[in-house]
Amino acid sequence: MKYLIFVTGRGIGGDAVTAYNISKELEEVGIDTKIVLDPSAPGYYLKKRDITWLQSPIPAAGGHAASKTKLFKAALKSIRAAISGARLIKKEKADGVVGVIGGGVVIGCLSAKLARVPAVGIVATPTDTKVSLKCNPTLILPESPLFTSNNIESKYDFEKQYSPIKLDIIEGNKNNIMDILPEQFDPDKKSILFSSGSTLFDGMAEAARNYAEENDDVNIFLIGDPLHDGIKEIIDHPNIINLGYINYIKDLYDLVDIAVITDDGLTLHETLACEIPVVVVIGVKYGRYHGLSKVFDGAVLESHADNITEVVNKALDNETEMKKAAAKYSQGIINGPHHLVNFVMKHMK
Repeated sequence: MKYLIFVTGRGIGGDAVTAYNISKELEEVGIDTKIVLDPSAPGYYLKKRDITWLQSPIPAAGGHAASKTKLFKAALKSIRAAISGARLIKKEKADGVVGVIGGGVVIGCLSAKLARVPAVGIVATPTDTKVSLKCNPTLILPESPLFTSNNIESKYDFEKQYSPIKLDIIEGNKNNIMDILPEQFDPDKKSILFSSGSTLFDGMAEAARNYAEENDDVNIFLIGDPLHDGIKEIIDHPNIINLGYINYIKDLYDLVDIAVITDDGLTLHETLACEIPVVVVIGVKYGRYHGLSKVFDGAVLESHADNITEVVNKALDNETEMKKAAAKYSQGIINGPHHLVNFVMKHMK
Protein backbone atom coordinates (compact mmCIF):
# COMPACT_ATOMS: atom_id res chain seq x y z
CA MET A 1 0.00 0.00 0.00
CA LYS A 2 1.16 3.51 -0.81
CA TYR A 3 -0.26 6.76 0.58
CA LEU A 4 0.54 10.32 -0.41
CA ILE A 5 0.58 12.87 2.43
CA PHE A 6 -0.34 16.36 1.20
CA VAL A 7 0.89 19.11 3.51
CA THR A 8 0.68 22.89 3.34
CA GLY A 9 3.43 25.37 4.17
CA ARG A 10 7.13 25.69 3.49
CA GLY A 11 8.20 22.33 4.87
CA ILE A 12 10.41 23.81 7.59
CA GLY A 13 8.42 23.07 10.76
CA GLY A 14 4.85 23.08 12.07
CA ASP A 15 2.66 21.20 9.60
CA ALA A 16 5.70 19.51 8.02
CA VAL A 17 6.59 18.02 11.41
CA THR A 18 3.03 16.71 11.74
CA ALA A 19 3.23 15.18 8.26
CA TYR A 20 6.61 13.63 9.05
CA ASN A 21 5.30 12.11 12.30
CA ILE A 22 2.30 10.67 10.46
CA SER A 23 4.56 9.27 7.74
CA LYS A 24 6.78 7.51 10.26
CA GLU A 25 3.84 6.02 12.15
CA LEU A 26 2.32 4.64 8.93
CA GLU A 27 5.67 3.21 7.84
CA GLU A 28 5.83 1.38 11.17
CA VAL A 29 2.84 -0.69 10.05
CA GLY A 30 4.24 -1.37 6.59
CA ILE A 31 2.72 1.48 4.56
CA ASP A 32 4.85 3.16 1.90
CA THR A 33 4.40 6.95 2.19
CA LYS A 34 5.50 10.00 0.26
CA ILE A 35 5.05 13.59 1.43
CA VAL A 36 3.79 16.14 -1.10
CA LEU A 37 4.77 19.82 -0.80
CA ASP A 38 4.08 22.91 -2.88
CA PRO A 39 6.84 23.53 -5.48
CA SER A 40 7.78 26.76 -3.68
CA ALA A 41 8.46 24.97 -0.38
CA PRO A 42 12.18 24.65 0.49
CA GLY A 43 11.43 21.63 2.68
CA TYR A 44 14.32 22.22 5.09
CA TYR A 45 12.83 19.98 7.80
CA LEU A 46 12.70 17.02 5.42
CA LYS A 47 16.01 17.87 3.76
CA LYS A 48 17.80 17.75 7.12
CA ARG A 49 16.53 14.19 7.49
CA ASP A 50 17.53 13.13 3.97
CA ILE A 51 13.89 12.66 3.02
CA THR A 52 12.83 13.30 -0.56
CA TRP A 53 9.35 14.60 -1.37
CA LEU A 54 6.98 15.06 -4.27
CA GLN A 55 5.81 18.41 -5.61
CA SER A 56 2.35 19.58 -6.56
CA PRO A 57 0.64 22.98 -6.13
CA ILE A 58 -0.83 23.36 -2.61
CA PRO A 59 -2.11 26.94 -2.22
CA ALA A 60 -2.96 28.14 1.26
CA ALA A 61 -6.58 27.43 2.09
CA GLY A 62 -7.06 30.71 3.91
CA GLY A 63 -5.97 29.59 7.35
CA HIS A 64 -7.51 30.32 10.74
CA ALA A 65 -8.45 33.96 10.13
CA ALA A 66 -9.22 34.12 6.41
CA SER A 67 -11.31 36.85 4.82
CA LYS A 68 -13.97 36.10 2.19
CA THR A 69 -11.73 37.59 -0.51
CA LYS A 70 -8.83 35.34 0.46
CA LEU A 71 -11.11 32.31 0.53
CA PHE A 72 -12.47 33.12 -2.95
CA LYS A 73 -8.98 33.49 -4.41
CA ALA A 74 -7.89 30.30 -2.67
CA ALA A 75 -10.89 28.46 -4.15
CA LEU A 76 -9.89 29.41 -7.71
CA LYS A 77 -6.33 28.25 -7.13
CA SER A 78 -7.57 25.09 -5.44
CA ILE A 79 -9.48 23.91 -8.52
CA ARG A 80 -6.33 23.95 -10.63
CA ALA A 81 -4.24 22.48 -7.82
CA ALA A 82 -6.69 19.60 -7.28
CA ILE A 83 -6.43 18.62 -10.94
CA SER A 84 -2.62 18.60 -10.67
CA GLY A 85 -2.83 16.62 -7.44
CA ALA A 86 -5.07 14.01 -9.04
CA ARG A 87 -2.55 13.57 -11.85
CA LEU A 88 0.21 13.03 -9.28
CA ILE A 89 -1.84 10.44 -7.39
CA LYS A 90 -2.38 8.46 -10.59
CA LYS A 91 1.24 8.83 -11.68
CA GLU A 92 2.47 7.51 -8.31
CA LYS A 93 -0.18 4.76 -8.31
CA ALA A 94 -1.08 5.73 -4.76
CA ASP A 95 -3.75 3.76 -2.91
CA GLY A 96 -4.88 6.67 -0.75
CA VAL A 97 -4.25 10.22 0.49
CA VAL A 98 -3.79 11.81 3.90
CA GLY A 99 -4.43 15.57 3.84
CA VAL A 100 -2.65 17.46 6.62
CA ILE A 101 -4.05 20.81 7.81
CA GLY A 102 -5.20 23.77 5.72
CA GLY A 103 -4.29 23.55 2.05
CA GLY A 104 -2.91 20.05 2.56
CA VAL A 105 -6.41 18.87 3.47
CA VAL A 106 -8.29 20.88 0.83
CA ILE A 107 -6.02 19.94 -2.09
CA GLY A 108 -5.24 16.44 -0.90
CA CYS A 109 -8.85 15.45 -0.34
CA LEU A 110 -10.19 17.09 -3.53
CA SER A 111 -7.37 15.50 -5.54
CA ALA A 112 -8.25 12.11 -4.06
CA LYS A 113 -11.88 12.59 -5.12
CA LEU A 114 -10.82 13.31 -8.70
CA ALA A 115 -8.40 10.38 -8.70
CA ARG A 116 -11.03 8.11 -7.11
CA VAL A 117 -8.92 6.94 -4.19
CA PRO A 118 -9.83 7.11 -0.47
CA ALA A 119 -8.66 10.00 1.70
CA VAL A 120 -8.54 11.05 5.34
CA GLY A 121 -8.35 14.71 6.36
CA ILE A 122 -6.51 15.84 9.50
CA VAL A 123 -7.97 19.26 10.19
CA ALA A 124 -7.24 22.32 12.32
CA THR A 125 -8.83 25.37 10.62
CA PRO A 126 -12.42 26.40 9.89
CA THR A 127 -11.94 25.94 6.12
CA ASP A 128 -10.20 22.56 6.12
CA THR A 129 -12.71 21.25 8.66
CA LYS A 130 -15.69 22.16 6.46
CA VAL A 131 -14.14 20.71 3.30
CA SER A 132 -12.97 17.47 4.87
CA LEU A 133 -16.24 16.70 6.65
CA LYS A 134 -18.05 17.05 3.31
CA CYS A 135 -15.56 14.92 1.35
CA ASN A 136 -14.19 12.10 3.49
CA PRO A 137 -13.45 10.68 6.97
CA THR A 138 -11.87 13.29 9.22
CA LEU A 139 -9.66 13.55 12.29
CA ILE A 140 -10.34 16.81 14.13
CA LEU A 141 -7.38 18.37 15.96
CA PRO A 142 -7.79 20.59 19.05
CA GLU A 143 -7.14 23.79 17.01
CA SER A 144 -10.26 23.16 14.94
CA PRO A 145 -13.31 25.17 16.07
CA LEU A 146 -15.31 21.94 16.10
CA PHE A 147 -13.04 20.09 18.54
CA THR A 148 -15.14 21.24 21.51
CA SER A 149 -18.46 20.94 19.65
CA ASN A 150 -21.00 18.20 20.28
CA ASN A 151 -23.00 19.06 17.13
CA ILE A 152 -20.80 17.88 14.26
CA GLU A 153 -22.58 16.66 11.14
CA SER A 154 -21.04 14.56 8.37
CA LYS A 155 -22.05 11.52 6.36
CA TYR A 156 -18.46 10.31 6.85
CA ASP A 157 -16.82 8.99 9.98
CA PHE A 158 -14.98 11.51 12.16
CA GLU A 159 -13.16 11.49 15.47
CA LYS A 160 -11.40 14.01 17.67
CA GLN A 161 -7.65 13.54 17.75
CA TYR A 162 -4.66 15.01 19.58
CA SER A 163 -1.82 16.15 17.32
CA PRO A 164 0.56 13.26 16.57
CA ILE A 165 3.89 13.77 18.34
CA LYS A 166 7.15 11.85 18.05
CA LEU A 167 6.97 9.56 21.05
CA ASP A 168 10.66 9.87 21.90
CA ILE A 169 9.95 13.46 22.95
CA ILE A 170 9.13 12.15 26.43
CA GLU A 171 12.50 10.40 26.75
CA GLY A 172 14.67 13.48 27.24
CA ASN A 173 17.46 13.65 29.82
CA LYS A 174 18.58 17.05 31.08
CA ASN A 175 21.99 15.66 32.01
CA ASN A 176 22.77 15.37 28.28
CA ILE A 177 22.86 19.16 27.89
CA MET A 178 24.27 20.46 31.17
CA ASP A 179 27.75 20.83 29.66
CA ILE A 180 26.57 22.77 26.58
CA LEU A 181 24.28 25.31 28.24
CA PRO A 182 25.60 28.91 28.45
CA GLU A 183 27.29 30.12 31.65
CA GLN A 184 24.18 32.20 32.43
CA PHE A 185 22.34 29.00 33.39
CA ASP A 186 21.99 28.50 37.14
CA PRO A 187 20.96 24.94 38.07
CA ASP A 188 19.67 26.16 41.43
CA LYS A 189 17.00 28.36 39.80
CA LYS A 190 13.66 27.46 38.25
CA SER A 191 13.72 27.38 34.44
CA ILE A 192 11.18 28.87 32.03
CA LEU A 193 11.10 28.08 28.31
CA PHE A 194 9.80 30.66 25.80
CA SER A 195 9.06 29.22 22.34
CA SER A 196 6.88 29.92 19.31
CA GLY A 197 8.18 26.83 17.50
CA SER A 198 11.00 26.62 14.98
CA THR A 199 10.46 30.33 14.15
CA LEU A 200 10.65 33.06 16.80
CA PHE A 201 7.77 35.52 16.30
CA ASP A 202 7.63 39.13 17.53
CA GLY A 203 4.98 38.44 20.16
CA MET A 204 6.97 35.67 21.84
CA ALA A 205 10.16 37.74 21.72
CA GLU A 206 8.32 40.63 23.38
CA ALA A 207 6.89 38.32 26.05
CA ALA A 208 10.36 36.97 26.85
CA ARG A 209 11.80 40.51 26.98
CA ASN A 210 9.01 41.75 29.27
CA TYR A 211 9.48 38.82 31.63
CA ALA A 212 13.27 39.22 31.62
CA GLU A 213 13.00 42.90 32.55
CA GLU A 214 10.87 42.09 35.59
CA ASN A 215 12.41 38.80 36.80
CA ASP A 216 16.01 37.82 37.45
CA ASP A 217 15.51 34.89 39.82
CA VAL A 218 14.79 32.24 37.13
CA ASN A 219 16.51 30.86 34.03
CA ILE A 220 14.76 32.29 30.96
CA PHE A 221 15.39 30.09 27.91
CA LEU A 222 14.39 31.31 24.46
CA ILE A 223 14.49 29.15 21.31
CA GLY A 224 13.73 29.53 17.60
CA ASP A 225 15.12 31.35 14.56
CA PRO A 226 14.00 35.02 14.55
CA LEU A 227 11.37 35.80 11.91
CA HIS A 228 13.30 38.97 11.02
CA ASP A 229 16.44 40.80 12.14
CA GLY A 230 14.53 43.31 14.26
CA ILE A 231 13.72 40.56 16.76
CA LYS A 232 17.40 40.22 17.66
CA GLU A 233 17.31 43.64 19.30
CA ILE A 234 14.17 42.76 21.30
CA ILE A 235 15.76 39.64 22.80
CA ASP A 236 19.12 41.25 23.56
CA HIS A 237 18.84 41.21 27.36
CA PRO A 238 21.23 39.81 29.99
CA ASN A 239 18.49 37.76 31.66
CA ILE A 240 17.56 35.91 28.45
CA ILE A 241 19.41 32.71 27.59
CA ASN A 242 18.94 32.72 23.82
CA LEU A 243 19.60 29.21 22.46
CA GLY A 244 18.39 29.86 18.89
CA TYR A 245 17.43 26.86 16.76
CA ILE A 246 18.27 23.69 18.71
CA ASN A 247 18.29 19.94 18.11
CA TYR A 248 18.02 18.88 21.77
CA ILE A 249 14.48 19.98 22.57
CA LYS A 250 13.51 16.76 24.36
CA ASP A 251 16.43 17.17 26.80
CA LEU A 252 15.44 20.81 27.36
CA TYR A 253 11.86 19.70 28.10
CA ASP A 254 13.28 17.47 30.85
CA LEU A 255 14.96 20.51 32.38
CA VAL A 256 12.35 23.29 32.32
CA ASP A 257 9.62 23.83 34.91
CA ILE A 258 7.19 25.96 32.86
CA ALA A 259 6.75 26.32 29.08
CA VAL A 260 5.56 29.64 27.59
CA ILE A 261 4.41 28.85 24.06
CA THR A 262 1.82 29.67 21.40
CA ASP A 263 -1.84 28.69 21.42
CA ASP A 264 -1.48 25.98 18.75
CA GLY A 265 0.52 23.18 17.27
CA LEU A 266 2.78 20.34 18.24
CA THR A 267 4.76 22.23 20.87
CA LEU A 268 1.71 22.40 23.14
CA HIS A 269 1.12 18.67 22.76
CA GLU A 270 4.80 17.87 23.34
CA THR A 271 5.00 19.89 26.54
CA LEU A 272 1.81 18.38 27.95
CA ALA A 273 2.99 14.88 27.02
CA CYS A 274 6.07 15.68 29.13
CA GLU A 275 3.73 16.86 31.91
CA ILE A 276 5.03 20.44 31.81
CA PRO A 277 2.64 23.24 32.92
CA VAL A 278 1.96 25.64 30.06
CA VAL A 279 1.34 29.36 29.60
CA VAL A 280 0.13 30.28 26.10
CA VAL A 281 0.73 33.77 24.72
CA ILE A 282 -2.36 34.74 22.73
CA GLY A 283 -2.20 36.06 19.18
CA VAL A 284 1.52 35.51 18.54
CA LYS A 285 1.02 33.84 15.15
CA TYR A 286 -0.96 36.17 12.91
CA GLY A 287 -3.55 36.89 15.61
CA ARG A 288 -4.73 33.31 15.90
CA TYR A 289 -6.68 32.20 18.95
CA HIS A 290 -7.80 28.62 19.53
CA GLY A 291 -8.90 28.67 23.16
CA LEU A 292 -6.83 25.59 24.00
CA SER A 293 -6.82 26.43 27.69
CA LYS A 294 -10.43 25.17 27.60
CA VAL A 295 -9.38 21.93 25.86
CA PHE A 296 -6.60 21.31 28.39
CA ASP A 297 -8.33 22.70 31.46
CA GLY A 298 -6.08 23.19 34.48
CA ALA A 299 -2.83 22.52 32.60
CA VAL A 300 -2.78 25.68 30.46
CA LEU A 301 -3.07 29.37 31.38
CA GLU A 302 -3.61 32.20 28.89
CA SER A 303 -1.54 35.37 28.74
CA HIS A 304 -0.61 38.35 26.59
CA ALA A 305 2.88 39.77 26.25
CA ASP A 306 2.02 42.73 28.50
CA ASN A 307 0.88 40.67 31.50
CA ILE A 308 3.33 37.78 31.10
CA THR A 309 4.97 38.18 34.52
CA GLU A 310 1.69 37.93 36.38
CA VAL A 311 0.60 34.76 34.54
CA VAL A 312 3.95 32.95 34.51
CA ASN A 313 4.47 33.59 38.21
CA LYS A 314 0.93 32.33 38.85
CA ALA A 315 1.92 29.13 37.03
CA LEU A 316 5.05 28.84 39.16
CA ASP A 317 2.98 29.29 42.33
CA ASN A 318 0.57 26.57 41.16
CA GLU A 319 3.14 24.33 39.49
CA THR A 320 2.23 21.16 41.40
CA GLU A 321 -1.48 21.40 40.59
CA MET A 322 -0.80 22.25 36.94
CA LYS A 323 1.58 19.29 36.58
CA LYS A 324 -1.15 16.99 37.90
CA ALA A 325 -3.57 18.43 35.33
CA ALA A 326 -1.01 18.00 32.53
CA ALA A 327 -0.55 14.36 33.57
CA LYS A 328 -4.27 13.78 32.93
CA TYR A 329 -3.81 14.63 29.24
CA SER A 330 -0.35 13.14 28.79
CA GLN A 331 -1.36 9.54 28.15
CA GLY A 332 -4.06 10.51 25.65
CA ILE A 333 -1.50 12.53 23.69
CA ILE A 334 1.03 9.69 23.82
CA ASN A 335 -1.64 7.29 22.50
CA GLY A 336 -2.56 9.76 19.73
CA PRO A 337 -0.26 8.45 16.96
CA HIS A 338 -1.52 4.88 17.42
CA HIS A 339 -5.12 6.07 17.28
CA LEU A 340 -4.41 8.07 14.12
CA VAL A 341 -2.89 5.08 12.32
CA ASN A 342 -5.85 2.87 13.23
CA PHE A 343 -8.31 5.47 11.92
CA VAL A 344 -6.42 5.96 8.65
CA MET A 345 -6.05 2.21 8.04
CA LYS A 346 -9.73 1.67 8.77
CA HIS A 347 -10.78 4.09 6.04
CA MET A 348 -8.23 3.28 3.35
CA LYS A 349 -9.81 -0.06 2.46
